[in-house]
Amino acid sequence: MSAPASDDALTSLVRDHCAGIPSPRVVAAGHRAMPARLLSLVDATVPEYRLNVLNAYPGIPTRDGVTHETSFVGTGMRNSPNLEYVPARLSLVPRLFSRTLLPDIVLVQTSAPVDGKVSLGTEINILPAAIESARSRGALVLAQVNEKMPYTFGDGEYDLKDFDLWVEDDDAVSVNAPAAAAGERSSSAEAIGDFCASRVSSGATLQLGVGEVPDATLSGLVGLRGLGLWTEMFSDGVLTLLAAGALDPDRVITSSFAVGSPELLEWMHLNPQVRMLRTETINSPANIARQPAMTSINTAMQVDLFAQANASRRNARIHSGFGGQTDFIVGSLHAPGGQAIMALRSWHPKADVSTVVPLVDEPVTSFQASAIITEQGIAEISGRTEKAQARAIIENAAHPSVREELWEEAGYLGLA
Repeated sequence: MSAPASDDALTSLVRDHCAGIPSPRVVAAGHRAMPARLLSLVDATVPEYRLNVLNAYPGIPTRDGVTHETSFVGTGMRNSPNLEYVPARLSLVPRLFSRTLLPDIVLVQTSAPVDGKVSLGTEINILPAAIESARSRGALVLAQVNEKMPYTFGDGEYDLKDFDLWVEDDDAVSVNAPAAAAGERSSSAEAIGDFCASRVSSGATLQLGVGEVPDATLSGLVGLRGLGLWTEMFSDGVLTLLAAGALDPDRVITSSFAVGSPELLEWMHLNPQVRMLRTETINSPANIARQPAMTSINTAMQVDLFAQANASRRNARIHSGFGGQTDFIVGSLHAPGGQAIMALRSWHPKADVSTVVPLVDEPVTSFQASAIITEQGIAEISGRTEKAQARAIIENAAHPSVREELWEEAGYLGLA
C-alpha cells in the first residue's frame, strides 16, 4: 500500500476484524513512541478491548471497557482500577505474544520512509515479537508514520507493505517529550554518581537508565575512554559521553529503546553508530555476559540486609515490574570483569523512611548485586558471607539515623 489510509478506511478495517472477538487484545508501542492517533481511532471503534502497553505514559484510554495489561507498569497505568499485571522478566515478555497474550491488533509508530522502508525508531523493544505473532495469526498490524520519528537501523526496519494500513501523523509529543530543563542535581545524587563512576574503568561496557543518578554517574565518566553501550535504553547522556570523547568510535551503541530530547532524536536519525535491536537480543543474559567489563547500574525502592532489592512494588501494589533489572544483573555478573551495581538514596525523601530495611516485606525483584551504593558509600556484596554483607550494608550504605536499629534487627535475623 503506497498511500496513507483514511480514518474511515482504518475504522472499517478494525471494526470488521474485531467483529466476533470478545475483548480483542491491542498491543501498542509504549514509552514516548505511543501511536496516539491510531490508538484514538481504535478506541473510538472498539467498545471493549484489552490494551497491552509496556511502560505506558499518560494519555492512553482509561474509560470503562478498556482493560490495561502490561508486564511493566508506567505512569499511565499505575493507578488504573482496570490493571492486569503480567509478571515477567523483560527478556521473556516477547514469548508471551505467541503463548498467552496473543495480539489481535498491533499499533506502532514509525519514521517516514527511507528508500521504501520505515523504522520503529526509538521503540523496538518487544514490538517485533508482537508483529510476528500477529502476522502468524492473521491479526492486524497498523502503523502511524511520523516524519519526526528518527530512522534507526536494526530490528525495527520494515517495508510499508508489511502493514495492513498506515496513517500519517506529525505530533512530536507522541514521539518524545522534550527533555526536562536541567536543574541542579541533589547532593545525594551527585555523591551516588561519583561513587558509581569510581568503579568504572576505560573500555567498560555500560547499561544505564534515565534519571538523576544515572545522569550524575555519566558526568563522572567523561574522562574515560573506549566506553561501550549495551543497554536496554539510553537517553541524552550518550551525547555527553560522545562530546567528551569517552565512547569507543569503533563500537556500535546497541540498545532496544531510547527516550530523550529532539537533539537526541536528530542525532539518532540514520546514524550507523546506533543499532536498535529487539528485547530478546538486548536483554538476553547470555548476550550481556559477552560484553567486556559489563557494568549495569540499576536502582530500587528498598534493599535489605540480605542484599535483596525491591524495585517493583509499593505497599503490596505493583509499581513498575521486573523490567530488565534481573536480566542485566545476571548477565553482568557473568561477564568478563563485569559487575552489577544497585544505586539508590539511603533515605526516601517523599516517604521520609530509610530505603535500607532489615528484611523487605514486598516480593523481591533481584538480589546479590556486586555492590549497593548510596550517598553514604559503597557496600561491597560479592563474595562475602551474609554477615559481612549485612555489616557492609549497615556501615556503608544505610543512613546513620537508622544504623543502630538495623544492628538490632540484624541480631534477630542472625546476621550480627
